[in-house]
Amino acid sequence: MNKVFSPENIEFLLKGAGVSIALAFGALVIGALIGVIVAAGKLSKVKILNWLSNIYVELFRGTPMLLQILFFYLGVPVLISMVTGARVRMNVYVVALVALSLNSGAYQTELIRSGIQGVDKGQWEACETLGISYWTMMKEVILPQAFKRIVPPLVSEFITLIKDSSLASVIGTGELMYRTQALGARYYNYLYPLLIATVFYLVMTLCVSWIGKKIEKRLAVSD
Repeated sequence: MNKVFSPENIEFLLKGAGVSIALAFGALVIGALIGVIVAAGKLSKVKILNWLSNIYVELFRGTPMLLQILFFYLGVPVLISMVTGARVRMNVYVVALVALSLNSGAYQTELIRSGIQGVDKGQWEACETLGISYWTMMKEVILPQAFKRIVPPLVSEFITLIKDSSLASVIGTGELMYRTQALGARYYNYLYPLLIATVFYLVMTLCVSWIGKKIEKRLAVSD
């Protein structure tokens, strides 16, 4: 037991927690960018954009995250090999970030779409009356108000991403869960590493939740 709780092992797991946070935050930011673009597609009157946006959302929301990670890690190299004849080895961190981002983007699309639709119609009409272009209106007026409305679900999405990053351990990504399993295998004892990982995940998610509440209060005051 004492060996498992050594400073070196705690540091080893802390680095894994750092990777988990980095993957989750990166996926949240990239997913938000994807969400804005796809939400615009879903709200567009152009049928092909609407159709493609709906396919993307349903595909990534309707399939397991684990399947998506494995597809990008194992399936994509096969597709590339079939087309080019070259063998490709995927970087596990890039695969994890891409899979998490695309999955998060699908969920954030719906959050952003609902946030945009929740903005008072008077705001839209005022912008149109003033002759403001669509993209300027979205960037300067609509999206800032929409994001205020979706802060709580975005915080929940970040927490979900922190937990879902553990699925990347199946392809060897050195995040917290992968390092926890490695530590358990080293000492033939998984109980204590798992308990440490539980504490780390709780600390990370509770901190994000606390920060989210602070942001909500700040935005409420600004209103």
